[in-house]
Amino acid sequence: MIPFFEQTGPMAIGSRLRMLSDRISMDSEQLCEHYGVGIRPKWFPVFYALSQKEAMSITDLAKEIGHSHPSVVNIVREMNKAGICSSNKDQNDGRKNIIKLTEKGKQSAARILPQYLDVSAAMDKMFAKSQHRLWEAINEFEYLLNQKSLYKRVMEEKKTRNTRAVEIIPYSEKHRTAFRELNEAWISQYFTMEAPDYEALDKPQEYILDKGGYIFFAILQGEPVGTCALLPIKSEQYNYELSKMAVSPKTQGLGIGTLLGEAIINKARDLGEKYLYLESNTVLQPAIRLYEKLGFEKVFGKPSPYERCNIQMELKL
Repeated sequence: MIPFFEQTGPMAIGSRLRMLSDRISMDSEQLCEHYGVGIRPKWFPVFYALSQKEAMSITDLAKEIGHSHPSVVNIVREMNKAGICSSNKDQNDGRKNIIKLTEKGKQSAARILPQYLDVSAAMDKMFAKSQHRLWEAINEFEYLLNQKSLYKRVMEEKKTRNTRAVEIIPYSEKHRTAFRELNEAWISQYFTMEAPDYEALDKPQEYILDKGGYIFFAILQGEPVGTCALLPIKSEQYNYELSKMAVSPKTQGLGIGTLLGEAIINKARDLGEKYLYLESNTVLQPAIRLYEKLGFEKVFGKPSPYERCNIQMELKL
């Protein structure tokens, strides 16, 4: 193994696969020349598909071999120039080009049959000497990529790494300004600040904490980036409400809302509560999805002091 790949490991899988592809392509060029088939290895997927069917459109070829439409167009153009295939307009649909092997192409298809046999035999012997079956491994890897791209998988790991750096802590007086600013920012983005907002945000100690409530903060690199409160309420069914959740726009997408919601839920459980209540607005679709993910379900609750409230939810603890 090249020392570079020993250092990077799977992180450089793209570079290593390209090197492997280049190495095999060089051998394939020599083989095509040796067997006199008159085609280039890069044409092979299109050439093979056409050799199995009388005629195919560009779109059908792209689907058949898993290439992009422009890639197939370029290959067909090169094959046309070499006299291996021909392109003609579909008589029933002038927008389609129908691709066929020419007589020269059909002769190449006949000449390549011995090459198929010898290449298959050589590959089988190589695989027999290998501890890991490369072909099956590629199938498995492609299956996993079809389920979720490498890009999405890396973004998930980034989110997980960043989330691990978030610390959830109880409210302290030094976070009073941040409590108001974080909440006022998101409320003002979608709605208008209302009297209950000012009451809670201006006097969190008196309005929430002194009444038996709790406030949590999400801290990232020493900076408060999110907050949420467990607010005492007067209700026959509910004692506490999940309220005043806000996350800084610059850190949204890191799962901070989930961490804050879980902290509030765990605190409610510690207090022996059976239910947890919240109010929101359906225009806040990401927030509603978060609450549903946490286990909240829609209910018809008590009248809300907020004009913006059009959905009420509860969580059975």
